[in-house]
Amino acid sequence: MSTADREGEPEATELPGLFLKRGEDARLRQGHLWVFSNEVDVKRSPLSEFEAGEQVAIVDASERVIGLGYINPNALICARMVERGAHHPLDQSLLVHRLNVALALRERLYDTPHYRLVFGEADGLPGLVIDRFGDVLVGQVGTLGMERMKDWVVAAAAKVCKPRAFLWKNSGSVRKLEGLPEYDECALGEWPQYLEVVEGGVRFRIDPRDSQKTGWFYDQRDNRDRLPKLVRGLRVLDVFSYGGGWGLRAAAAGASEVLCVDASATALAVVERAAQDNALADRVKTRQGDAFDVLKELRQNRERFDVVIVDPPAFVKRKKDFAEGRLAYRRINEMAMQLLARDGLLISCSCSHHLPRSVLLDAIHQGARHLDRSVQVLASLQQSACHPVHPAIPETEYLKGYVCRVLPS
Repeated sequence: MSTADREGEPEATELPGLFLKRGEDARLRQGHLWVFSNEVDVKRSPLSEFEAGEQVAIVDASERVIGLGYINPNALICARMVERGAHHPLDQSLLVHRLNVALALRERLYDTPHYRLVFGEADGLPGLVIDRFGDVLVGQVGTLGMERMKDWVVAAAAKVCKPRAFLWKNSGSVRKLEGLPEYDECALGEWPQYLEVVEGGVRFRIDPRDSQKTGWFYDQRDNRDRLPKLVRGLRVLDVFSYGGGWGLRAAAAGASEVLCVDASATALAVVERAAQDNALADRVKTRQGDAFDVLKELRQNRERFDVVIVDPPAFVKRKKDFAEGRLAYRRINEMAMQLLARDGLLISCSCSHHLPRSVLLDAIHQGARHLDRSVQVLASLQQSACHPVHPAIPETEYLKGYVCRVLPS
């Protein structure tokens, strides 16, 4: 099974053709990159005939090539398109080009090499994430097709960025859906003792072997840049602090006192190390424990903070978690507001793609009403610019948040 030149394509491709049902090409032509298994014409291209991870030409019902991609016939998202049309083969040269385009954006945005370099579909590389920590790159692959290209990825990254080391931190639920094993691997250079992050002049050191995901949450970097105008001279509580991105930057911005709360002792060790490294230890404290339990204890002890930051992990990981997750957002925000001083600020975020922005705001509002308080929204937050949003791919937009002033009614 092969495809030939269609609609004036400059090059023919001998890749196997994945034929779509009539009318199922519209979303792809609008810019999306995913093909679902129920969109495939299995009479013309039976999924069972494809090798998992192989490259394919995605073809419409009229035999016109839409683009080139890779396939996993055993997954609900059975194919992802990497190249629109058939102009360029899916090879290392294409990866070099995409990385150069991605790098140009980040170098325009940031004055230090600490950012998300590749954000999957939004950078034209579905299934691939790469974070940059100075001269060390950390990648994560979420699809079988990209797993088969990972050597090309490393070689392309070496050419474009010339890193001292390239690490793979390949774990997560997406890999399980693709039938991929979890593993950590040093693909270039040697494992560094620490990954270094520099944000807003604050330096963090992270253990690359014992960290969440790729090591840092760069998606909040731009939002944390707002802190200098919000926290100077104030007492700050950072809930779900992880390595202290919010808390340490608040201290550096002039907060009088910061308490970082997280369930992970490893994460709090990063906070304490960064506090020492940045001469902020006298103003930064940590407390380990479940966030809900710690907030309850703080309330019982009549603690009050001028600013409370709530940046939890996703409470709604799947659509079926929506009802329970919505209640969790309401509860955590209400508990946070109970710890606020009379005229305090709440910074509340959600990284749950399946939770609409309006629902997060409603959770904040309903929690405030239950406490007989009112809320003024001062700013809406979104993911940092190194996590660009593709307008045709709603899945690339997931982070939302608000800066709120909370007042007595």
